[in-house]
Amino acid sequence: MFQFATATQIVFGSGALSQLSALAKGLGQRACLVLGAGERQRARAEELLEAAGISAQLGRIGGEPTVEDVVALVHAARAAGCDLVVGIGGGSVIDAAKAVAALLANPSDPYDFLEVVGRGRALDKPSLPFIAVPTTAGTGAEVTKNAVLASTEQRVKVSLRSDSMLPRVALVDPELTLSVPPEITAATGLDALTQCLEPFVSCKSNPITDALSRQGIERAARALRRAFHDGSDREARSDMALVSLFGGLALANAKLGAVHGFAGPIGGRFPAPHGAVCARLLPPVVERNIHALRERAPQHPSLERYRELARIFTGRAGADALDSVAWLSELVEELRIPRLGAYGLDAAAVPELVARAQRASSMQGNPLVLTPDELAQTLEAAI
Repeated sequence: MFQFATATQIVFGSGALSQLSALAKGLGQRACLVLGAGERQRARAEELLEAAGISAQLGRIGGEPTVEDVVALVHAARAAGCDLVVGIGGGSVIDAAKAVAALLANPSDPYDFLEVVGRGRALDKPSLPFIAVPTTAGTGAEVTKNAVLASTEQRVKVSLRSDSMLPRVALVDPELTLSVPPEITAATGLDALTQCLEPFVSCKSNPITDALSRQGIERAARALRRAFHDGSDREARSDMALVSLFGGLALANAKLGAVHGFAGPIGGRFPAPHGAVCARLLPPVVERNIHALRERAPQHPSLERYRELARIFTGRAGADALDSVAWLSELVEELRIPRLGAYGLDAAAVPELVARAQRASSMQGNPLVLTPDELAQTLEAAI
């Protein structure tokens, strides 16, 4: 038995932003419009909302959101009487906006609801209507039911999570990604690939997530390099927007794995962008999982999934599972992803990060449980 949940409505296509007015009509009268620090969509979004009879209260997120950032946005939105939230930006913006929509409807201490560092209580009431408009192809946050926030005091990233946090509308317009610079295209694109790959080999996968993950992996294999080297390649940008979307759909219903198990603890302690962390960890995690499966569970179905990955990546019918590691390693180098040591992570931090990663919810989807020594060796390989 399995379940599958996603946004109420997904609208995808070049120029789809023009549909914002029609999609927002009737959802509210005053929107909290959450944008990135350098977001260029403000005027167009306000114009489209106004055409639907909706005024806007502007909020901005300058980086990966903290609990404090979200609380400040909630206070301003509540004072303005907002009854709708629209997030236009990268994954950080969409996560922040998603949390704002949840907390506007649930005026309690955010730590009542946060996982790991809080009490993890279920939301009392459903989130306000939320429209997600991604401008990068990375996190797939437009179709997930959690918001990742940094807890400054605890120095860790944690989730606010509820089925009611799934967006009312996911509006995905690949044209909005055309101006994304190469370094962000690389990090977000590899994050999107990771979010298709980890659910594909997850112990919690199902036939629907398999189909989405496989499509996403195939599209990333043919499009990510092209989008990185030529940001104006519309076909590649469209493919990568679908990779991100499919990854979000898959991870929301099949869990992730050790890459994301490490990403939260690392991102909470070091100034490392989420996408770059996932990108650098992906090859050593894949390698470690393959070796562990061969040693302890040689009949595990995820081993065949890793062999399929190798066939997709290399185009060779007889490719070995470990060939996927070589392909991924070459891609990470070509896309110029920094090693984690560039963000201050060193060997002294490994034991604490391993301990925190073992408690992360994403670890629940890894094909098998990795030992502390295996996790430490995997992280050290990325420093």
